[in-house]
Amino acid sequence: MTHHTYPPSTLLSDYLRAAAGFFPTVAVLAIEPVGIVGGTMLGGFAAIFAIFGIRTALRHCTSIEVTEAALQSSGLLQVSIWWSKLDRMKLSYYSTRRDGCGGWMQLKLGAGWSTLRIDSRVEGFTELVIASAKAAETRGLSLDPATSANLQALGIELRAAEPQFGNAAGVAV
Repeated sequence: MTHHTYPPSTLLSDYLRAAAGFFPTVAVLAIEPVGIVGGTMLGGFAAIFAIFGIRTALRHCTSIEVTEAALQSSGLLQVSIWWSKLDRMKLSYYSTRRDGCGGWMQLKLGAGWSTLRIDSRVEGFTELVIASAKAAETRGLSLDPATSANLQALGIELRAAEPQFGNAAGVAV
């Protein structure tokens, strides 16, 4: 069993961004008469920054455990993805620059109605991806080309597997 959390140092910049957007916006709303259109726009911005701050706090409180049977997140939002029921896996890369450098990855796993998204700032992200890729291989899941390319970017080699009830791609780690 492994245990993974988001280090506070990696979330600090998100907290600062949320505060830097929320508090000045609310201050303008409280101090200046802005009219209905301005108030609606500023209120919308305040709501967006507040939601971002809440999402960061939820991530801060989240703990992820990986066992042989499942991947489970605990905290305010609890999700369990049982490896035996895994039916989708997607590994996405989001670039912050045009040249493709500087960005983050997001692992999205699903089993039935349950979905779990984990971004690459979590401690041990590569180990989480490896465990997920092994489970996907065992389940015979098809991986989209972007997921396959992102697995290769992490150093996880893909190999063609025998089709099991359709077109399946396997993962060798």
